[in-house]
Amino acid sequence: MTTSNAPDALLLGGPRDGTLFTADDAAVVQLEIDGLIQRYLRTTSRQDHRGQPVLVYVYDGATPPDGGLPGIGLADGGPPAAGAW
Repeated sequence: MTTSNAPDALLLGGPRDGTLFTADDAAVVQLEIDGLIQRYLRTTSRQDHRGQPVLVYVYDGATPPDGGLPGIGLADGGPPAAGAW
């Protein structure tokens, strides 16, 4: 965990491309934006920002908050049953 409020990480790609933030050693960052969960994954890469190295998190994609995939459901239009996968 970091002890300062200075950004130590950068989101790369996706809807928040270029956003600096304090990562607190998180392996995954999930943001709810416009009704979808946007996920970013930590990498081992670092980039310089104003002379300071920042950890890079890359965009992994979006899913609905309920975990379902857009456009995928049963023939009756309902979601798959729990454990169906």
